[in-house]
Amino acid sequence: MTAQPPDPDPTQIPGLEPGGGTAPGATPPAAPQTSGVSAPQPPNTRRFTPSLVLTVVAVGVFVLAFIAVAVLLVMKMTGAAG
Repeated sequence: MTAQPPDPDPTQIPGLEPGGGTAPGATPPAAPQTSGVSAPQPPNTRRFTPSLVLTVVAVGVFVLAFIAVAVLLVMKMTGAAG
């Protein structure tokens, strides 16, 4: 079974001009639309949201790893680490 093409046949769409456009003032064929949020979102009621805590923990781990590597490099350069 052959699937139907996603676009309709241009010869069967009313209101199209020969180049495929529409006349000024004419409504173009229906197209999908996107919409935003219908109402403003309420502010967070908690001071520390889970995403904030996770971000702070991730940055903290990264900083600690960076400091540990820096200390080890300095110790190797000075000969303190075997």
